[in-house]
Amino acid sequence: MDYKIAVIEGDGIGPEITASAIAVINAVASKYNHNFTYDYVPAGGNSIDRYGVPLTEDALQRCKASDSVLLAAVGGPKWDALPGHLRPERALLGVRKELGLFANIRPAKLNPVLKSACPLKEEVASRGFDMIIVRELTGGMYYGERGRRTGEGGEEAYDTECYSVAEVERITRVACDIAMKRSKHLISVDKANVLESSRLWRETVHRVATTEYPEIAVSDMLVDNAAMQLIRNPAQFDVVVTSNMFGDILSDEASQITGSIGLLPSASLGANTCGMYEPIHGSAPDIAGKDFANPIATILSVAMMFRLSFGLEKEAAEIEAAVDAVLQKGYRTRDILDNGTEPLGCKAMTERVIEQLN
Repeated sequence: MDYKIAVIEGDGIGPEITASAIAVINAVASKYNHNFTYDYVPAGGNSIDRYGVPLTEDALQRCKASDSVLLAAVGGPKWDALPGHLRPERALLGVRKELGLFANIRPAKLNPVLKSACPLKEEVASRGFDMIIVRELTGGMYYGERGRRTGEGGEEAYDTECYSVAEVERITRVACDIAMKRSKHLISVDKANVLESSRLWRETVHRVATTEYPEIAVSDMLVDNAAMQLIRNPAQFDVVVTSNMFGDILSDEASQITGSIGLLPSASLGANTCGMYEPIHGSAPDIAGKDFANPIATILSVAMMFRLSFGLEKEAAEIEAAVDAVLQKGYRTRDILDNGTEPLGCKAMTERVIEQLN
């Protein structure tokens, strides 16, 4: 099979973890006789430096012409002083919006061999957890009306949270489809005690679930309580659906209690098979070029791409099994280091994974 992947290396450690991902893809391609071609697309800070904008129209069209997009990470202190519309992160919002990627899928699972890296109490960590957070990705405050104006206290800024019924319906269906393959329990997170947008959210989630997925049990949780419960008892969560801003915050919290944000992948999906796949962590400019980065999140993002966009279930499962085997053997990067363990660099960890694939 032939597949074309738009590759956004991005900034900071982006090129290093991208190289790891491509090496794994090539290993799988060789084993299964697939053919992958790569279109390296500038976006984020490096695009700002070259073209003055975080995402050019040419880059966007190249992403749209691909079978899927592999993104490393964008941003860094170098560009922090730029106005909002020129920040590196605007490239991500642009790709998501133009490709119609309205659903972000973030699994968060505590691997038993990494229990010691979990920051929670031992009795909580010992129960483990395995959840998927489904985040609405192209609506809400991040895409709402915004601006500055003069008020009684001088200059003031505003950002608008707005959701339509249609937007909530489609993300609910994505979450319910996932829940149907798991425990058939869905937790919807909102702030319905304060926000009108959350009240519409809650009404719509329950209507869709009740009429279209009667086997699924839906419960509601306010976002502040959800943030607390993720620390107190993460094992109670299975599939979570929530808004763009709440999902952004909660999924990062969930990732941290797995031991490291360097472990977790994500997928951004729309109505067709073309998606964007990326590690949940940032560009980590402080360790860029030092071979310290953990490539696992990016490698597992490749597994998600194989499964969800390319239908390569066997290949995806083999990548995930290879990562598990490497961790079981005690190999660690610096972010998940056990006492007395010698850390591996990004390249060496990638080599261990590829050895398991061969």
